[in-house]
Amino acid sequence: MAITVSNTPNPNALKFTVGADVGGPATYVAGRETDDPTAGRLLAIEGVTSVFMSSDFVTLSKMPDADWEVITPAATQILDTAFSA
Repeated sequence: MAITVSNTPNPNALKFTVGADVGGPATYVAGRETDDPTAGRLLAIEGVTSVFMSSDFVTLSKMPDADWEVITPAATQILDTAFSA
């Protein structure tokens, strides 16, 4: 299934529906250790501040001055690699 990206009420958060179980619910925050390799890769994207994983989706939050035009393609690639069948 293709990853779909949806806006949320928060302009600094986007929902990435991956169509596969992502585990969770779990929240990972930039600057803290994580035992989830996918969350770690997502947090390594410049500007990403937190990752929320639950059911079949991942929500990323970013710093207000970070650019979704940079974050979205990088996150989509990471999620596609992690959750494509």
